[in-house]
Amino acid sequence: MKAKPMPRRLPWSALLFAVPLAAQQADRLESLKREAVADIDRRATFTQQLVDQLFSYGELGFQETETSKTLTALLRKNGFTVEEGVAGMPTAWVATWGSGKPVIMLGSDLDGIPRASQRPGVACHSPLVEGAPGHGEGHNSGQAVNLTAALAIKKLMEREHLSGTIKLWPGVAEELLAGKAYLVRAGVFKEADAVLFSHVGDNFDTSWGEAYGTGLVSVLYSFRGRAAHAAGAPWAGRSALDAAELMDIGWNFRREHLRLAQRSHSVIRDGGDQPNVVPSNATTWYYLRELDYDHIKGLWAVADSVAMGAALMTGTTLLPTRIVGSAWPRYFDRPLAEAVSANIKRVGLPTWTAEDQRLARAVQSEVGADTSGLATRLDSLQGPAEDNQGGPSDDIGDVAWSVPTAILYYPANIPNLPGHHWADAIAMATPIAHKGSTAGAKVVAMTLLDLLLRPALVDSARTWFDSVQTKDTKYQSFLRAGDAPATEFNQATMARFRDSMRKFYYDPAKYPTYLAQLGIKYPTLRGDAGSGCGTGSEAH
Repeated sequence: MKAKPMPRRLPWSALLFAVPLAAQQADRLESLKREAVADIDRRATFTQQLVDQLFSYGELGFQETETSKTLTALLRKNGFTVEEGVAGMPTAWVATWGSGKPVIMLGSDLDGIPRASQRPGVACHSPLVEGAPGHGEGHNSGQAVNLTAALAIKKLMEREHLSGTIKLWPGVAEELLAGKAYLVRAGVFKEADAVLFSHVGDNFDTSWGEAYGTGLVSVLYSFRGRAAHAAGAPWAGRSALDAAELMDIGWNFRREHLRLAQRSHSVIRDGGDQPNVVPSNATTWYYLRELDYDHIKGLWAVADSVAMGAALMTGTTLLPTRIVGSAWPRYFDRPLAEAVSANIKRVGLPTWTAEDQRLARAVQSEVGADTSGLATRLDSLQGPAEDNQGGPSDDIGDVAWSVPTAILYYPANIPNLPGHHWADAIAMATPIAHKGSTAGAKVVAMTLLDLLLRPALVDSARTWFDSVQTKDTKYQSFLRAGDAPATEFNQATMARFRDSMRKFYYDPAKYPTYLAQLGIKYPTLRGDAGSGCGTGSEAH
C-alpha cells in the first residue's frame, strides 16, 4: 500500500528540537558550527581539487575504479577504516571513523553519463574525448562535499571528545539505479541512526515526505531463437530480434491502457551480429517506472506478459529475466529535512561573479533554455509532492525507506539544462561547482553537529520514520534472491575509452585547477578564440 502524502501542518515539526538545549549547550553548538564553517573555508582548495580530480575520471557505473581508489586513499590517509568490495560491488566501500552513537552515514553518487565528455568552462559542445563518458550530471562533486564536511567535524569531535560514528559510502552505478538496493540487502545501513545524502543541484534544496518522481525496476528481456542463412534458408531460422522488436511494438500499443503516472522506455542492447544471419539471441532493456511498490510490481507483470507474447509470436524462447537495477520511490524524513533546511538558510547561496553568470547564461542559450543565469534566491523547504504524476527516479529511495534519511541538493550546477547531457558537465570543474560544493559541505557539517549534539533530533527522526513514514508502508526490495549486481556493465565502454581519457586526468600537484591544466580561459564562450565550438548549437 502506498503511503499517502502527509498534510503540511503537523505537530512533528515541534519534535525537531523537542527538548530545548540549555543556553550554555546551545552556545557551544553555535560556536562549533562557526568553527566548522571557518574550517571548511580553509579547506576550499582541497574541495576544489577533489571536485576537479573526480571530474577528470568521468567513469561509468560499476567501473568507478579511479574514483574509488582516490577516495579510499584519502579516507585512509585521514584515519578512516575502509571496507572495500561491499555487497559484491568492487567499487563500493564504507569508510568509518569514531565510535558509539549516533551512527551517521554520509552518501553521494559516483558515476558519469555516456557520451558526456566535455571541456569544463566552455559554453558549447566540446568533448575532451569524442564519444567518451563524462560527468553530465555532476556526480563528481558530492563526495567532495561529504569528505570535506567529515574532516572538519572529525577534527572537532577529537578535540571535544564527542561520541558518535561517521560513515561515508558511495552510490555506485546510480545512473543504472543498480547499487543502493544491494547495499540495503547487505545490511550496510542496519546500525545507522540517520543518513545525509548529498546530490548536485542548481540551488540549495531539501524536502520531506513523498518526493516528486517514481520508483522503478530495470529489467533485461532476452530471447533465444535459431540461427539460419537469412537469404538461403530464412524459414529454418527463428529471429530473436523479431521477438525483441515485437515486444517493443506490443508495449507501445499497451501504453494506451496504462496509468498516466507510468514512465517506461527501452533500448535494444543486443540485436544480432550481421544482417545475413538470423539473430539467435537478442535483448531489450526496459526501465519500468511507477509511483509506488504495488503499481511498479503490476507494471512489471504487464511487461513480462508482453515479452511472453512476443516469444510465442516468433517461435522463440523467453529466457529468465534479469534485474539490472531497482529503486523505491523517494520519501524523506521531516525532522532531518527541517534541520538541513535551517542550516541552508544560515549558509545561503554562494556569491557568483560576473564570469560565473556569463558562463551560465551562455550555456543556457546554447541549449535553448531560459537564460536567467545562476540562482540568486534560496528555494524553500519542500513538503510532500502534490499531484505527483511521475518523473525521474533515484535509488536513494531504497535507503530512505530503510533508515531516516534527508537529501541535500547543493548549488554546483547551472539551472534549466536538459539533464544527463554534455551541457550539464560544463560547470562541474569550474568556480561554480567549487563554490557550490564548499557551500554544501558547510550545510552537511552543521547538520552533523546537530545530530551529534541534539539527541532530540535523532530521536524525532526515528519517531517520524516509525510512526509516520513506515506506519502503513513497509520496505520490500524488488530484488529477487538470485539477483546480483550487474558489475560487468560498462566494462567494454570504459575499456574502449579509458586510455584516451587517462591523458586528461587532473594532476593537482602540477596545476592549481583543472581549467589551468587544460589551458581553458574562464569562461570560454562561442565565438571566443580557441573555443572549439562549431557553427551552431548541437543541443537543438
